[in-house]
Amino acid sequence: MRIVLDTNVFISGVFFGGPPYQILDAWRHGQIDIVLSEEIFDEYQRIAREFLKEFKGVDISKFLDLLAVNAIWVVAPRIPFGISTDPDDDKFISCALASKTKLIVSGDKHLLVLSGYGGIEVLTPRSFIETFITS
Repeated sequence: MRIVLDTNVFISGVFFGGPPYQILDAWRHGQIDIVLSEEIFDEYQRIAREFLKEFKGVDISKFLDLLAVNAIWVVAPRIPFGISTDPDDDKFISCALASKTKLIVSGDKHLLVLSGYGGIEVLTPRSFIETFITS
């Protein structure tokens, strides 16, 4: 199963745990594939750098390197019109559309209300775990 992972879920999984961590762990164990565009990966790195200012003991570089090598990469063109009320979220929709990925995992209310757009389902991390990840 392929998913597009919103930045908030990725960062929460690396720095905090809970369902976002379970998603990253499922990816690490080959249960799911993470689909990335350059724009999404750039945001992961930028937000991670911000978190590293507060959480100095976390080594995220190896995790980002692993993700860079093992994710499914797609060229996702910018959407010429806004889909989300938060234009920063359009990159996740664009990535899903370009890769024909039918699932975005996000806790962002701007993305959650778009569930169904272009045949893409948007689930919270907890809903995704409960529905798709078996222990």
